[in-house]
Amino acid sequence: MNDTNCINCQTPIPGQEFERNLWVCDKCGCHSRINWQQRLEITADKGSFTEFDSGMKSGNPIGFPGYEEKISELQKTCNTSEAVVTGRCTIKGYPVVMGIMDSRFMMASMGSVVGEKITRALEYATANKLPAVVFSASGGARMQEGIISLMQMAKTSGAVARHNAAGQLYISVITDPTTGGVTASFATLGDVILAEPGVIIGFAGKRVIQDTIGAVLPERFQTAEFVYEHGFVDAISGRREMPGLIAKIIALHGYRPQGGK
Repeated sequence: MNDTNCINCQTPIPGQEFERNLWVCDKCGCHSRINWQQRLEITADKGSFTEFDSGMKSGNPIGFPGYEEKISELQKTCNTSEAVVTGRCTIKGYPVVMGIMDSRFMMASMGSVVGEKITRALEYATANKLPAVVFSASGGARMQEGIISLMQMAKTSGAVARHNAAGQLYISVITDPTTGGVTASFATLGDVILAEPGVIIGFAGKRVIQDTIGAVLPERFQTAEFVYEHGFVDAISGRREMPGLIAKIIALHGYRPQGGK
């Protein structure tokens, strides 16, 4: 891995050191954005992941110019068919259904396939009495799919509600950034909502809100720490500690590790 500078404090970081530290700056604690492969590697037990719906691809429902070409390009770059990867795995021995959004793929915007994959994953978890864990990172609904993208908010929210009605656990983990229609749907409907340090969480952007209400907002507005202080997030966890915290929450809700009684 190439050497880099921290995106927050600009401290030079050797590439291998950065990777060993899970892409977190030793000096300021900034959690850099990571892709779905990196998230999977540091979260799921090795070799336990089985992907769902890997071949599902977006169409072009409103004939948006250049959309299909853009999707095709990103599929090659990100090595995935869409902005979310879903599947079944174990975390510290506990079977879970997991979804991971990748901000490299059109800022992990939610179109028809993202909504469908999240919904199917939640429905699988409900049918198999498994906890669901979704790592969100999104710029919101995908404008290239028009109103169809907005419909995914209701669809995913319905799947969360059915999972909840069946008495199963849903943990939402908010990563940087999580905004728009994803914030307004499944990202903030978790029974437990976790966040990485310093991530941006909101609906509209800070500048848009300031222009709308005609007031200056606090400097830390829409950060994980700000929303935690206001009761919107249940806990903030560093990247290295996150898998263990998720496993503890799952255990506290009465689930058993794989092979356990």
